[in-house]
Amino acid sequence: MLIPYVSDPSRKRVAAFGSALVDLCLLEREEFLTATGAQKGGMILSDYTSIKGLLDKASSTPIIVPGGSACNTIVGIGKLGGSVRFMGKRGNDELGVLFEKGLIKNNVEPILFTCETPTGHVLSIITPDAQRSMFTFLGASAETSPAEILHEHFKDSAVAHFEGYLVSNPEVMLAALDAAKTAGAMISLDLASYTVVNSSKELFEKIISEYVDILIANEDEACAFAGCRQEEQALEYLSTKANLAVMKLGKRGSIVAHEGVNMQIPPHGSGFAIDTTGAGDLWAAGFLYGLVNGFTLEKCGALGSACGFEVCQNIGASISDEGWQRIKTQFQL
Repeated sequence: MLIPYVSDPSRKRVAAFGSALVDLCLLEREEFLTATGAQKGGMILSDYTSIKGLLDKASSTPIIVPGGSACNTIVGIGKLGGSVRFMGKRGNDELGVLFEKGLIKNNVEPILFTCETPTGHVLSIITPDAQRSMFTFLGASAETSPAEILHEHFKDSAVAHFEGYLVSNPEVMLAALDAAKTAGAMISLDLASYTVVNSSKELFEKIISEYVDILIANEDEACAFAGCRQEEQALEYLSTKANLAVMKLGKRGSIVAHEGVNMQIPPHGSGFAIDTTGAGDLWAAGFLYGLVNGFTLEKCGALGSACGFEVCQNIGASISDEGWQRIKTQFQL
């Protein structure tokens, strides 16, 4: 199924506003995660000292990679050959420099505000079942001010992509949404985490009803937002809130809903996973790349599934060069 995504089909750029974070990926046993008291698969806002304390107790050395949900998506689109831009705030430190260099290396135009607060980072604890549980220190990313965000940052963008984690700073998120709408971009929102949805459902309702055109969630996030336990009911609720709604189902594939039609997207690959960090973010990368390039919704979903599978074959939210080549060959990109 083809749908008109933007009023100006010459627009191909995807811009994103999100938290500029560096991922610290830690492979640990179930007992380590249990001792933290965290819910598996969720996200907890933490502080610099607490994360350092967990790292000191760890039995392994973390793998360090540029991260952040919206950033992962934008990097993925850049790797596919898309035109992309990322906006966020980093610190004037080594991690901040690493983050910016990572964007440029991956074909992303950076618009990064800076401050003296340390660059934000995420401790991602990966258990043997490949699930990741996150402890997030927002750092510099939490200090963006509404005045720093301009509609010019979203100029020529077909889609502006936002991560649900931004609800921790509502004034900034709303300023960025206003700027993107003023620039004529369609708004894509990934709900990010069921724990975040549960804590900010009222704000999500406001944002989605007023701004969002493309709503992306996994089954847990969708059920949390809809306030139900049945996936079918959750998808129906999502589809009443946005023109285009997506529910990601992990190994079971995904469903794309548009104008009363639900398209079943089959999973890609064997279902084997080393680490699910970034799986949803890279799914969104493939899907949004397809949207702005005029693919059918079925092909957009299939490309999303391929990206989501390939990222699960590595530690962290990145796909190997061989994985990208397999995707490009299969979809003739």
